[in-house]
Amino acid sequence: MSKISGFSKLTKLEKVDWITEHYLSHYPKAKTIIKQYWNTDEALQKLHDEFTENTISNYYLPLGVAPNFEIDGKLYAIPMAIEESSVIAAASKASKFWLDKGGFKTEILGTTKVGHVHFNFSGKSQVLQDFFEKIKPQFYKDTASITKNMEKRGGGIKDIALIDKTESLDNYFQLYCTFETVDAMGANFINSCLEQFGQTLEAEAKTYDSFTSEGNYPEVIMCILSNYVPECLVRAEVSCPVSQLGKTQEEADQFVRKFSQAIKIAEIEPYRAVTHNKGIMNGIDAVVLATGNDFRAVEAGIHAFASRKGQYSSLTHVKVEDGLFKFWIEVPLALGTTGGLTSLHPLVKLSLAMLNNPSAKDLMRITAVAGLAQNFAAVNSLVTTGIQKGHMKMHLMNILNQFEANEKERAEAVDYFKTNTVTHSAVISLLEKMRS
Repeated sequence: MSKISGFSKLTKLEKVDWITEHYLSHYPKAKTIIKQYWNTDEALQKLHDEFTENTISNYYLPLGVAPNFEIDGKLYAIPMAIEESSVIAAASKASKFWLDKGGFKTEILGTTKVGHVHFNFSGKSQVLQDFFEKIKPQFYKDTASITKNMEKRGGGIKDIALIDKTESLDNYFQLYCTFETVDAMGANFINSCLEQFGQTLEAEAKTYDSFTSEGNYPEVIMCILSNYVPECLVRAEVSCPVSQLGKTQEEADQFVRKFSQAIKIAEIEPYRAVTHNKGIMNGIDAVVLATGNDFRAVEAGIHAFASRKGQYSSLTHVKVEDGLFKFWIEVPLALGTTGGLTSLHPLVKLSLAMLNNPSAKDLMRITAVAGLAQNFAAVNSLVTTGIQKGHMKMHLMNILNQFEANEKERAEAVDYFKTNTVTHSAVISLLEKMRS
């Protein structure tokens, strides 16, 4: 192991040489593997290199497609970037299941995004409130050059409010700022506005008599958007008569009873809710990643939303009334279809084209549907056949690849496990038997 100064200034080849010499000397294939994933198109590789810092190679994830999604009367094939077995198969199964039952219906409940100027002030709160009311128009004036283009597209600053948080933390106040960013995710726009708000706040405070006389001024701590966006919300749902959920009425009633109980368990039991919502995120993250959006921001905001009532809970809900089964999700999704990777990454552009170049609102709808479909498929399996039967059959190829099975061995294994349970040890035993 070794320290280095100026690593970022090395060429990519020099970085590869250094990292393989000092940290991968025990891994003879390291340099070959690193270079194996480079794109042969130098311009395309340079584009990928510049997405982040200190790049040495590309890290591939499979890009799959889940077809047959009817969403608000339109058919979609949804691109999904994910490495986990059975996720795309499950989403596809759910889309096909609901295709002849009216498909998925969605509603945009809001598109407001949030940011804050966090600051300290130890003086009288009423003095601060009076100051804020006086200078509030100045915030808009000072950000006019930043908001000009966004306003042309129908977005901009929605409101700025002064919030007193001193009961929770001494001297802590914030400017609570809301934004509409239309088809952009808007992080850079929001943060630019917020930083200007912070500068305006401190600059105006220096000449405000009440602060000057006491020698007590607001002190900006930080200016940053929030990835918690409970007002940037989308709802997706499916519904059908209970009778359509089984071959017989008795089977349908049993399925609905068990399915409903499974959802209610996830609503009240955090241990179950975390795994339940993880399954939802299998669908959501895969679409978010395929379309060049920030899945970490989406994850953080959604999990905060799942905890908004004081306990972590299910994102999906179910209702059975007058013989009608209804299953839905409400989820915050701050997504963009312009800017960032959406304008740079060739596969992101392709994914968006596959979705007919959606608006941000349309992408919210599609992404929420992917999460709902994933959850329906998972809970359906859990209350009927169990999750492992389907998952492990999809995982079979990964296990065979791990042990470098040849084509004959793969074919025999697939045939054998059509009627036998797939487990890691069972696959190993079968391979050992074939090879002996």
